[in-house]
Formats: sequence, C-alpha cells, structure tokens
Amino acid sequence: MSNQSVHGSRSSARDRADERESTAAVRLEGVTHEYGSTGGRFRSGDERTVTALRDVSFDVPEGMIVGLEGPSGSGKSTVLHAVAGLLVPTSGSVELRETDLAALSDSERTRVRRHHIGIVFQRFHLLPSLSARANVALPLVQSGVPRADRRARATALLEEVGLGDRTTHLPGELSGGERQRVAIARALSTDPDVIVADEPTGELDTATGADVLELLTDVGRDRAVLVASHDEATLEVADRVVTLCDGRVDDVR
Repeated sequence: MSNQSVHGSRSSARDRADERESTAAVRLEGVTHEYGSTGGRFRSGDERTVTALRDVSFDVPEGMIVGLEGPSGSGKSTVLHAVAGLLVPTSGSVELRETDLAALSDSERTRVRRHHIGIVFQRFHLLPSLSARANVALPLVQSGVPRADRRARATALLEEVGLGDRTTHLPGELSGGERQRVAIARALSTDPDVIVADEPTGELDTATGADVLELLTDVGRDRAVLVASHDEATLEVADRVVTLCDGRVDDVR
C-alpha cells in the first residue's frame, strides 16, 4: 500500500477531485424514506411513520471519496443502506451506474450488491469462528467462485492490506486495526464498483485509524467510496463532504 500521508487539507482533496473524471458511479435523486414505527396509530388510523430522508440528491463520482456527516439521527445510516441496496426508498431513485436499485426485485438487488458493492462496518462484522482468509473469501463463496480461486484471491488481498502473515488468525487473535483491515479486504473481494463504509475508524485509536484511512484513500483511487463518519480526520480525506441535517442535504463542500 502507499505510504502517502492521508492528513492533507480538505482543499487539497478537492484539488485532486478536480483532476478526476467526474462520472457518477452512484446517483441519488430526490430520495425520501419513511420508517413505520411499532408505536401504534394516530386517531385517524394512519400508521405512525418517521421520515428519515427528505428529497436527498447527490452523486458519488468514480475515483472519489465522498464523506457523509451529520448528527445522530440525521439520516446517514439510511443513506448508506439505500446505496448498498439494503432498503428501497419510499420515493426517489438510487442509481448504480444508471441502474435504479429501487426498480429491481429483491433477488436482483442482492445480486447487484454481491458483485458491485462492498460494505465496511464500524464493528467489523467478522465471523469469529473463521480465519481472516476465510472471512475475506466469504463473499466469493456466495458468488460461487471455486475454492482454490477464492483462497488465492483472499490471500492476495490480505497481503495487499498488510496482513499477509495473519491469514490463518481468527478475528479474536487480531487487533482492532487488523480486524478492520480484514473487513476492508473482504469488501474488496468481489472487486466492487462502490465501497460503502459506516464509521470505519469509530472503534479505533487515532494512530490505527490513520492507517485505515490511508488504506481507504488507496481503495478510492479506482472506485467510488461513500463513507459516513463523525470523525474530522476521516472527513479530511474525502474529496467531497455532504452534510445531512434532519434527513435533508444541508451542505455540500
């Protein structure tokens, strides 16, 4: 991986963005989403709902990192879930390379997510009984890749993220930073077009978080990355930052 520092200013990140092709890998247009609650009904009989997103529109260009910020409850997780195809918005569209995910069936959306979207979770979501290599290879099992090929792919990815000597270690034998690197390698296993990351440094100390950010910066050179975070250091590596407030886009910078 590159040894380049990831702590440059946001202005320099924007300068990099200006030099890149601005083709949108992901496009949200007028996305609104309402969650029904379990708290009963109004007197009118209408089901109680919570509007998590209101007319949200922005692009995630290919070869760029877009940061998503906002207070808890602002809608960041709902945006990530919509982009990852884990939910269908109430209205509006979420396009992945001009394919509207909301227009797909559940099975079609699962297939798109399996082959084109990599997800990095805050708390890693590694299976504790599987080795680092087996965790990285798991999406390839689901895609029907032969065992020898997925083993080779997982080994190569772990070497790429600096864990070539940890392939047989269980998650419980790894540090937090190492587990997040395994999670990123797993997200890359299908060579996706888009990486969606939810607070990727939230469980890490400052130094370890910086290493993970460097890795994400390298990852973002040839694919689209959407990362939600409260952490200013994480947002500093973004080429563009979208601010959400009460489910709406409040600012783009």
